[in-house]
Amino acid sequence: MEESNYDVNQIVSSKEDDVISFKCELQVNLQKALKEFVEQHPNWDQYRIIQAAIAGFLMQKGFQNRDLTRLYIGNMFSMNFKD
Repeated sequence: MEESNYDVNQIVSSKEDDVISFKCELQVNLQKALKEFVEQHPNWDQYRIIQAAIAGFLMQKGFQNRDLTRLYIGNMFSMNFKD
């Protein structure tokens, strides 16, 4: 996987619905598992899975943020929290 020169400080922004795209290579077994899961669970897609996984990882590592918690719960339970 390529190293990123992305500056973490760029994450802060004034918009609520900002999207940051990134390209990453997945190990073949992980790709297969992701594909099988999406095929068996049509209400999930690769974007929702990745968002839930990253949010869950950050929460497990102790990052506490209300918006992150909303994103994680929203993805896990198909909820859309709007202020």
